[in-house]
Amino acid sequence: MENIKKIIKQNMRQYAMLVALLTIMLFFQIVSGGILLRPINVQRIIMQNSYVLILAIGMLLCILTGGNIDLSVGSVVAFVSATSALFSVVLGLPVLVSIGLSIICGVLAGMWQGFWISYIKIPSFIVTLGGMLVFRGINNLILEGQTIALPDLYVTIASGTIPDFFNNGTLHLTTLLIGIMASLFYLFFKRLDRRSKIKNNFHVSSYKAYLFEIISIFSIINLFMFWLSLAEGLPYVVILLIALISIYSFITKKTVYGRHIYAMGGNSRTAELSGVKTKKILFAVYANMGLMAAVAGIVFAGRLNSSSPVAGVGFELDAIAACFIGGASATGGVGTVIGAIIGGLIMGILNNGMSIMGINIFWQSIVKGLVLLFAVAFDVYSKSKSKSK
Repeated sequence: MENIKKIIKQNMRQYAMLVALLTIMLFFQIVSGGILLRPINVQRIIMQNSYVLILAIGMLLCILTGGNIDLSVGSVVAFVSATSALFSVVLGLPVLVSIGLSIICGVLAGMWQGFWISYIKIPSFIVTLGGMLVFRGINNLILEGQTIALPDLYVTIASGTIPDFFNNGTLHLTTLLIGIMASLFYLFFKRLDRRSKIKNNFHVSSYKAYLFEIISIFSIINLFMFWLSLAEGLPYVVILLIALISIYSFITKKTVYGRHIYAMGGNSRTAELSGVKTKKILFAVYANMGLMAAVAGIVFAGRLNSSSPVAGVGFELDAIAACFIGGASATGGVGTVIGAIIGGLIMGILNNGMSIMGINIFWQSIVKGLVLLFAVAFDVYSKSKSKSK
């Protein structure tokens, strides 16, 4: 029991947000009469917030470098959505080619901003504020103020589900099978990681703690897939999210590039003196943010089934809020991909739960603002308490 208390105390920031998520889910499940966690509603919550979760992954890397943010991501989402309409509808290019070109446009937008921030040393707030205006203007120039319908493949990416090859009437058996395979892969790689740490004399948790962790994750994966199988099955966008979460968790935890990002957030000057190429890291982070905004733009365009002049408005605020609520530090150097996803889900569940209850949209905005404020206040309190010790 003492060991458990010690682990919880050391990881309070991460566990606090997870407990908050579970508490919010339980609260809205009760007050909504069980509507919140119905399989079809769970599927809709994830699909409705998928683009915010994608943006939060990219935004986290920006924040980790030292509290930098990107105010332009909503406009880049709109810009990529508009280029999709330009390439696929106006120019008549194949849809896959159009998606590829649109993603390249998003990456170039991120590289453009990364150049001014990392090499010219203009503050990220100013550069991305300018980018917010520039890319919103380009979006309106391309669309000429009109909404343009997109091909069906965009809708499939954002809202489609994988087919059930077993054609079962009650459960989506293909989704269940994917869940079992994914959980077995998790067990395999977790075991390999533990063996590698032991072999290299790294500290590992006790076997009981390790067993508890893998059983918990195994159960969560299969319960989640079972819940989706009761609805319409596994959405393509969930597969995309899982892939992005896995890739970026690996990058931030297991690669030199990831360690350099955290080092920059801890102390940029010290990191530079230690040999970290801070300019290249910062440039790459904003280029990556352009990539994530482009992917989110494709998904959001599919959700709307069109490119719109007002697409992406306010998305940057949702992405930033998701990171801070999920435990990222406002000064950089602290935060995880999973934490950002938890923060995004908290915002999504708050939106969905309050909508089910019929709460006025203005009150919803007030609640989300207070949640963000308390999350950052908790971060400040945790830091001050650790310094006092």
